Amino acid sequence: MSRRIPAQREAARTLDALPPAKGSRAPFAESWWGRAWLRSLEESSLDSGRLSRGRTYARGGAVGPVTIAPGSAAAPVQGSHRTPYRSRVQVEQLTDRQWDQLLDMIAERAANIAALLDGEMPTGLADDAAAAGVPLLPGPRDLDPGCSCPDWGYPCKHAAALCYQVARLLDRDPFVLLLLRGRGERELMDELGRRNTARASAEAAEAAEAAATAGAGPAALPARPGDPAGPTFASRTALPPLPGPPPLPDRPGRGPALVDSAVPEPGLDPAALELLAVDAAVRAHHLLAGALGARHTDTAPPAPLTEWQDAVRLAATHPTLDVFARIASNCGRTPGELAAATRAWRHGGAASLDVLESPWNPPASHLKRAREALCADWADGRPPRLRSWRNRWTVEGHAAQLRLGRDGLWYPYTKDRGTWWPAGPPDTDPAVVLSTLLAA
Repeated sequence: MSRRIPAQREAARTLDALPPAKGSRAPFAESWWGRAWLRSLEESSLDSGRLSRGRTYARGGAVGPVTIAPGSAAAPVQGSHRTPYRSRVQVEQLTDRQWDQLLDMIAERAANIAALLDGEMPTGLADDAAAAGVPLLPGPRDLDPGCSCPDWGYPCKHAAALCYQVARLLDRDPFVLLLLRGRGERELMDELGRRNTARASAEAAEAAEAAATAGAGPAALPARPGDPAGPTFASRTALPPLPGPPPLPDRPGRGPALVDSAVPEPGLDPAALELLAVDAAVRAHHLLAGALGARHTDTAPPAPLTEWQDAVRLAATHPTLDVFARIASNCGRTPGELAAATRAWRHGGAASLDVLESPWNPPASHLKRAREALCADWADGRPPRLRSWRNRWTVEGHAAQLRLGRDGLWYPYTKDRGTWWPAGPPDTDPAVVLSTLLAA
């Protein structure tokens, strides 16, 4: 079978193995496009008995993770042999010209894009594509199954099992079919976005030219055929002003009370859910306060937290013995480690936690300038003697230490029972931090 294979544009997707199908008579595909895939398989098969055994394999969970790539699907399939066979099915890809036609059809109607994102394959799209000579759905000659087993059947029972499993995957995500035909979801959505932008720019230019020719003012946005929002936008020459921002509440909400509301389902922890609801309200209040601030547009969004950082944040934000005990017992750290981490978080968030846990090597020039500034700012020009190791300065004769963070701030630490503990907020000036430490 000849194949028109363009250059591969998107890496393969590996989808987790599906659980065994329920019932021996339930259809493998519920969507119309999934059934069309199976119809192509069954019409191309030379042995209905092997198809039947393939269905049994697929129902029983014999098909492992399925790797979908442009033009092919592959998976390990467990047969009677001790090790799984490697089965695959190749699918004829669309040419670049056919993709251009198909993308134009999808972009013409916003409902097509919405349906795909909702996990649906628009019937009208497939019919229009077929009429234009673009075979979106594979026909009997578009599938080429194969397997590493010694069976020469077309297809063998292992390849048939893979094809039946692909039908279940198509039910869940129509983008699987589009990737098999040659292009993945991200590339398709980017290309549709470019086409929509180009179309809108061309329409706006035409409207502006028509208005200038007629000597009129700014033209209304043109309506697109079949777009129900078109008449609304076309009837207006200017958009209304955006509403003002919402007022900041005095305090975060408390969330629902779940502990005594009903008997929980097995495995559910109402107290933990209550805590998470309260925490979400606190974070939302904090984010809203930042969004309403004068410098909101100049600040970058915070970096996502790791699981450990978020556990420390929870313990620091909700300082109760119950919360602390729960987190300490589940995070794989000792209570002392969590206590030090919680104290660090209160003094500077994720940056302060990094100072506690991760020594690093600052540039020598930076440390030299810091020592010079420390001497210049000290009362008699002779600060206490300091032992230097990486980003840490330990004061000789005192249980005191300064640590330089990657953020350029100096963090104070004190030693208690052999453990260094965060001792206060940081400062850009090491002299300020050191003098506060020694005065304590």
